Amino acid sequence: MSRSGAATAPARESSTMKLAKFFPDATPVRIPVRLTRVTSETGPISESTVIEFGTPHEVLFASTLPLEFADHLRLQNSDGTLDTEACVVAVQYNAGRTAVAARFTQEVSNWIVKP
Repeated sequence: MSRSGAATAPARESSTMKLAKFFPDATPVRIPVRLTRVTSETGPISESTVIEFGTPHEVLFASTLPLEFADHLRLQNSDGTLDTEACVVAVQYNAGRTAVAARFTQEVSNWIVKP
């Protein structure tokens, strides 16, 4: 007797999820933020994105901005409880998406991921 069943495809990993593997303390979060790249050459550019993973010292998110290693960023959420700066420490390109890890430049006292 043969059994028929739908084969399930493995869940596709996002580019941010792949980058998170390099950060063992990364915890899944979903925090919408306004991301601003602070540069002196072209002036600030920004976008809305979602922090997908966090560690006590880093945030990981997908971005469409032209970000590079050591770029300085400002991260702000809508209610103002998160308004901090971070520096890009990793960039991973995957299928047209850019996953970014950025480290806080100072301690964030109200950050939800604690050591």
